[in-house]
Amino acid sequence: MLKVGVTGGIGSGKSAASIRMEELGAYRFDADKEAKEILNENEQVQEDLIEEFSSDILNPDRMINSKKLARVAFANDENQAVLNAIIHPHVFESIDRQYGKVLEKGEASLFVVDAALIYESGLDQHLDYVIVVTVQYGLRMQRALKRGKLKRDQIQKRMDLQLPEEAKVHMADFIIDNSGSEEHLIMQVDEIYSQIT
Repeated sequence: MLKVGVTGGIGSGKSAASIRMEELGAYRFDADKEAKEILNENEQVQEDLIEEFSSDILNPDRMINSKKLARVAFANDENQAVLNAIIHPHVFESIDRQYGKVLEKGEASLFVVDAALIYESGLDQHLDYVIVVTVQYGLRMQRALKRGKLKRDQIQKRMDLQLPEEAKVHMADFIIDNSGSEEHLIMQVDEIYSQIT
């Protein structure tokens, strides 16, 4: 069973592409969701983050506040690197563990990792293929704003901390242009899926 990464900047539509692959028969591992679960449940991770970023990231009940953590972690390259160094090894372990379970069941055609930071984390070295979902800057911003979770300056800051889209496109095994309709996205995903399964 091949291990395939689907990545793209904030607002690119990477999750829509990986969800389509799941509909086609792939197992979808949501790395961002897994990272949040690790953050909420792993005491060692919590201790390491408090040690690095101090009590500035805590609620009055001494629990980590994800919004405060995001504000500190996305303030600059160095803080983001620290956050990633703490969380990514645990995410990698979860990917390997889940891959083993899915492989054993033999029910999925592909194991798809939906993750924003595939190249930045070095995860690409552990994958058979990487698919990059790309979209024009203005459209990415518009889609990210539409979600209503982040303000424009917060989205821009995250975009600035991610590897530039051109670099990802240059390294990709497959590229999906998501500047058009949902049907166009699905058509491209289906084509890639049929090539690698």
